Amino acid sequence: MKAKVKEKVYIYGKHALMEALENTPQVIRKVFLAPEVRDADLRTLIERHAIPAAELGASQGRELAGRDAVHQGVIAVMDPAVLLISLDSLLARLDLTKNPALVILGEVQDPHNVGAIIRSAAAFGVSGVLIPEHNQAGVTGAVVKTSAGMAFRIPLVAIGNVNATIALLKERGFWIYGLAMTGSTNLGTETFDTPTAFVIGNEGAGIREKTLEHCDTTLSIPMHPRTESLNAAVSAAVVFYEWSKKHPEAL
Repeated sequence: MKAKVKEKVYIYGKHALMEALENTPQVIRKVFLAPEVRDADLRTLIERHAIPAAELGASQGRELAGRDAVHQGVIAVMDPAVLLISLDSLLARLDLTKNPALVILGEVQDPHNVGAIIRSAAAFGVSGVLIPEHNQAGVTGAVVKTSAGMAFRIPLVAIGNVNATIALLKERGFWIYGLAMTGSTNLGTETFDTPTAFVIGNEGAGIREKTLEHCDTTLSIPMHPRTESLNAAVSAAVVFYEWSKKHPEAL
């Protein structure tokens, strides 16, 4: 499945670019560096991978990365379509006997939430982040920045229909958990002893009703009664951490 993504995306900041160059240099098409950026390691990696480089003009950073982007004089053009892999490719490399975990984004539209979920998934040993092509924030500069470069370390997977993807994963032995404020299963009681996929829904509306019907169960996070809910990215981090406690070999 090919993701519907922009032909090019601007990523910014030295850390994000270093992560890309060290892990997936093939996604970088061109680099813009301000004259004051004299980082020898960064420039060596750019030259090693034969990536075209140009000087970043004084006002160019705002034009390329956006008014609020903290780019540190480092901006690169990335092709996100090269970064995203197919679900078949991911499944071929997984050892299902080790009960891996995946996360399925279900219309998560804030790029900062997407980036934070990617970062947490990488931190707690999740094997891949599945990103649908419709009604979903794609891989952008803000996503990469918020992920602290983890978008270049954990597999990102392009999928089409979320429900069809869930059906396919079920055929492969995955147990599907939907994260819901009123979930039927307390997170702390789960053993996570099968291959697992977590569905993270939209920030406001949650998981679509039809998608909930395809989940094997819904998970709730125990919270103090003074707090109604957590946002999507924080909820995901809590769930991934709880899963990792049952799978220390993933860390």
